[in-house]
Amino acid sequence: MKTTVRVKAAQVTKDWHVIDAADRPLGRLATEVAILLRGKHKPTFEPHLDGGDFVIVVNAAKVKVSGTKPQTKLYYRHSGYPGGLRSRTFEDQLERFPEQVIRQAVWGMLPKGSLGKAIINHLKVYAGPDHPHKSQVVSSERAQADRETAIVWTPPRLAPLPEPEVEAPVVVAPAEEVPAVEEAPKPRRRMRKTAASSETTAEDTAVPEADVEAEAEVPAVKEAPKPRRRTRKAALSSEVTTEDAGIAEVTEEEAPKPRRRRTRKATDAVADEAVTAEVTAPDAGEDAEKPKPKPKPKKRRTTKATSAAKAETSEEPAAEPEESVAPRRRTRRKKSEETS
Repeated sequence: MKTTVRVKAAQVTKDWHVIDAADRPLGRLATEVAILLRGKHKPTFEPHLDGGDFVIVVNAAKVKVSGTKPQTKLYYRHSGYPGGLRSRTFEDQLERFPEQVIRQAVWGMLPKGSLGKAIINHLKVYAGPDHPHKSQVVSSERAQADRETAIVWTPPRLAPLPEPEVEAPVVVAPAEEVPAVEEAPKPRRRMRKTAASSETTAEDTAVPEADVEAEAEVPAVKEAPKPRRRTRKAALSSEVTTEDAGIAEVTEEEAPKPRRRRTRKATDAVADEAVTAEVTAPDAGEDAEKPKPKPKPKKRRTTKATSAAKAETSEEPAAEPEESVAPRRRTRRKKSEETS
C-alpha cells in the first residue's frame, strides 16, 4: 500500500544549481530554471510550499532566440506619467540588461503572488561566466553526497504481518483399543404427579413386613375427592348466607314481631267509628242531641299522584274496592248562597 508523504516547511532542503546560458534558446532555458525554482523535480513537491532550490545562471548575455525575434520582440516599460510608455527590442534589452531578459522570461512561468515573489528571489543571473556563490555550491554538493549515503527517511507504515510458524509434525503412538462404554440414558424429567407418587412408594417400601401384613387385611379406603376451589363470588355468597341464617335464628327467638303501621284509611275509619259511637250514645244530663262532626275533606290529588294511580290500575288487573270520592272544594259562590 502506497502512502503520500506530506513534507512541512521545516523539512525542506535547498540545493544550489549552476546553469550556463551560452548559445541556449531563451524559452528552453527559462523552463528548466522554473522547474528547479519551483521544486517539481523533487518527489516531495508541495504546490503551496517554497520547496525549490537556488539557481545560478551564468553567461546570460549569450542567450539566443530564433527567427526575427531579436528585431520584433519588444519589452515595454512605463514612466508613470501620461504618454510615458516606452519599448525596446530584444537586441537592445540584451545589450543593456541581459539579466532582465532571463528574469522576465522565468517570472512568466512562476505563480503570481507572495509565493512567486519568494521563489524568484532564489534566482541569481549573471551576464558573465563568474558568480560569487562558489562556497554555497560546494556545501550543497557535500550535503547531497551525505544524504545519498545516509539512511533514507521513509514514512511510517504499518508493520508487516508475522509469518506463521510451521510446527513440526508430532508422531503419536497408536493407543490401545478401549472397549466402547455405552452412555447411560439421561433421566427424564419427572412431572409433579409422578414425583408425588414416587415419594409415596418410597415410604411404602420402608414400612416393615408386620405392618404390610396388617395393611393387607384392612380393606382399601377410597380417597376423598379434593375440594374444588371456590371462586370469589361463591365465597362471598356463602359468607353472606351463613351470616343471614345466624341473624335470622336470633331474631326469631328474641325479637318480637313488629306492629303493622296503620294507613291513612284505617286511621280515618277508626276516627269515624269513634265519632258515630259518641253521637249514638245519649248523655243522661243532656236532652238535646249533639250535631254530627263534619268529615275532614281529603287532600286533592296532584297530576303525579293520578298518573301513578293510573299506572297501578293498569298493571294490576284485579278489581279493587272503590274509594269514597272526596268532596269537591266549595267555591265563593256556593259559600255565599249557604250563608244567605
